[in-house]
Amino acid sequence: MKADLPRGLYVITDPVLCATLGLSASVSAALAGGAVTVQYRDKSSDRARRDREAATLASICREHGAVFIVNDDADLALRSGAHGVHLGRDDTIVDQARDLLGPDRLIGVSCYDSIERAHEAVAAGCDYVAFGSAYPSPSKPAAVRAPISLYREAVAGISVPVVAIGGITPQNAAPLIDAGCRALAVISGVFGGEDPTFAATQYARLFSGRGCGIR
Repeated sequence: MKADLPRGLYVITDPVLCATLGLSASVSAALAGGAVTVQYRDKSSDRARRDREAATLASICREHGAVFIVNDDADLALRSGAHGVHLGRDDTIVDQARDLLGPDRLIGVSCYDSIERAHEAVAAGCDYVAFGSAYPSPSKPAAVRAPISLYREAVAGISVPVVAIGGITPQNAAPLIDAGCRALAVISGVFGGEDPTFAATQYARLFSGRGCGIR
């Protein structure tokens, strides 16, 4: 049975930021702090290492009852036993990913600041859409911006969960949750400090008691 994208903190790995503790330890720490979804993001061409890391993270996420997503690579998602794949502008199209992964895995799509792209992705069969950058992002400083009004419009008019990404901190996250975003996707806010568990806790606690507008 296909997993639902859970409501809460969605962390995205970074090879550099996760290097100090190590990838597995960083992800385990974030999960201990309350992260509910993990996306493995590695753009390198080292297939053997990526296979090992993805399989390890898939196992860790299963132990924590968390959803595990692979960035860009539907083949790797299938090989590692991930719950799904997340696709960007230049990645495999939704139809091709669905043909490979079958009906029971999640497909997420980055929609940047485009409602039109989101509607097209939903029509093609995706399971969630992500918009951003919500705020200026240290990970992608040149990213287009998605205003709060776009998140509200998406939640009201799109039938799948909406994820916010980009520059989100515990201090600026509340408007996105109140707009109805199912999840907040975070990279440096969790993995950029010395204590991913504490950082994740600060995000996870924001979802407690905030139900307004959640789809």
